[in-house]
Amino acid sequence: MKKQTTAIHTPYVRSDAYGSLAVPVYNNVSFEFDDAQTMSDAFCNRIKAPDYARISNPTVTQFEQRVKYLTAAEHVTAVNSGMAAIGTVLLAVAAQGRNIVTSRHLFGNTMALISGTLLRLGVKPRLRDLTDLDAVESAIDGQSACVYLETVTNPQLEVADLKSIADIAHRKGVPVIVDSTVIPFTETSLKDLGVDIEVVSSTKYISGGGTSLGGLIIDYGRHPWINQRIKYDLLINLGVYMTPQTAYMQTLGLETLDVRYQRQAANALWLAKALREVPAVKKVNYVGLEDNPYHELAVKQFGPTAGAMLTIDLPSKTSCYEFLNHLQLIHRATNLFDSRTLAIHPASTIFGLFPERQLEQMDVRQTTIRLSVGLEDPEDLLQDIEQALSKISR
Repeated sequence: MKKQTTAIHTPYVRSDAYGSLAVPVYNNVSFEFDDAQTMSDAFCNRIKAPDYARISNPTVTQFEQRVKYLTAAEHVTAVNSGMAAIGTVLLAVAAQGRNIVTSRHLFGNTMALISGTLLRLGVKPRLRDLTDLDAVESAIDGQSACVYLETVTNPQLEVADLKSIADIAHRKGVPVIVDSTVIPFTETSLKDLGVDIEVVSSTKYISGGGTSLGGLIIDYGRHPWINQRIKYDLLINLGVYMTPQTAYMQTLGLETLDVRYQRQAANALWLAKALREVPAVKKVNYVGLEDNPYHELAVKQFGPTAGAMLTIDLPSKTSCYEFLNHLQLIHRATNLFDSRTLAIHPASTIFGLFPERQLEQMDVRQTTIRLSVGLEDPEDLLQDIEQALSKISR
């Protein structure tokens, strides 16, 4: 079956007692067993059966099953946020004295996790230009826990050569972990590019309009010990498992993901092209533009669409604030890939606690506005942007 059909018709792990077509929501904590031996087998992982809702729940399992079918993954684990997915995976692979080879071009909280939280635990970041394959090669050594990167960085919109990075890392026995949130897994196969584990903020496209927080760990099975550590150590001990209510909402979102994504990506491309003709906009950055330096590589890796995130640059930080304050249709809000279009000034919000010197190293400019393009008519979005721009200081 094609992916859109699979998203709707993935078979249930166990048939519902009443034949429900929609995924039933199991709002319970405990599960009863027929006898003591079956209970022991479930708790000790000798059989697949839910034992306690902090670790396993039928609604969440069905959501994981659909993602597994869509991605051809070996294992899928649903957790309660994108950051929970990133943190869980990195804790699974890293240990005191090890290092993580990564980029300065990371989402703010991810950078804070790697260069702050994990550093305090003795895990060292190795920040390199991941578009420079020689730099990647020289950074990986016997103490490298993984190479970690984003498919399209947020908000710099940089694209690295995943296949080449994976080839280098695999020669040295190091797993490659990729945050694939910006381009959904229905559009591309990172497994074919050599990626070992994907982490996804399912809060974004999948939730279907900013309805719920969630995260996914998509494991392609090349390093079985990682899944063992996640499932039978971290998932149990950290309490990051997704709730059944979230799994239900995100299963519904998954069923319409492709339809919504295609519209949002098309809107983003139309808007990016239109904004290049607006004099007050100093720069438009969108991977889908044919003259973007990463366009050719992005098409090769991800296909014809380039996601629904773009950035524009204005003359100053003051003009960015004025622009945001005058928006009438577009929402001043964080999050990505809501059904509504959202605008934010990354340098003063997502990266607001980073010192200016570090912002410069991360290429996060005070003049940049990030737009997450939604499902509205793009002409209405352009009109709102133009009226807001007409009121900024020159």
